[in-house]
Amino acid sequence: MRRADRLFQIVQYLRGGRLVTAASLAARLEVSERTIYRDIADLQSTGVPVDGEAGVGYVMRGGFELPPLMFTRDEIVALVAGARMVRSWGGIAMARAAEEALVKIEAVIPQGDRGRALEAKIFANGYGMSEAVRADVDTAERAIEDSAVLAFAYTDENGAATTREVHPLGLWFWGKVWTLVAWCELRDDFRMFRLDRIGQLHLAGRTFKKSPERALATFMRQLETCQRERPRPITPPRESDP
Repeated sequence: MRRADRLFQIVQYLRGGRLVTAASLAARLEVSERTIYRDIADLQSTGVPVDGEAGVGYVMRGGFELPPLMFTRDEIVALVAGARMVRSWGGIAMARAAEEALVKIEAVIPQGDRGRALEAKIFANGYGMSEAVRADVDTAERAIEDSAVLAFAYTDENGAATTREVHPLGLWFWGKVWTLVAWCELRDDFRMFRLDRIGQLHLAGRTFKKSPERALATFMRQLETCQRERPRPITPPRESDP
């Protein structure tokens, strides 16, 4: 859970004037009590009226409400355009979430601005995005978050077929083409794989331990170094194999 989401949840748990202990908050949010103490201190420093102390519990004084979200017209257009693009080109779960996000965006827009913002003439055509690739986007995204090893069959641009087990690190969208950046166990190095050339993608049933030398930040530094040494336009990648 992101820290911002955790702080929001703490505020929700403290509403209603009930005394809540740090231990119960830690159990609900699956963090340590020390983390809760830091979060409470941060909330108090920003003006959230939380009373209490460590070892006793915390309570929020009545009358406190989270401020409503307010967007400018340009921000709304950007959010709508982004949600429409994800709905057209994202994974199956991503597309569903984007649709829900559009409903929520519409709900918080002031009535006077609703028509102008939601009629933004910005669209995305997802023609050619197969359901298999959409499903693979979702699988890869979850594997990245869970540090889960992925296994799949891969066919490169020359038709050579291999099987791979990789540590997924990130997803790139190039406009109709998704690529997976990963540490490849077969090549013992970073590799980029086009999702439309991946088959039988599934979880390998094990996780990988993160390390600095195999991290996405290290891959990005290598990419930046190559770009400085051999400047060239950034385009959808060719196979980085063999």
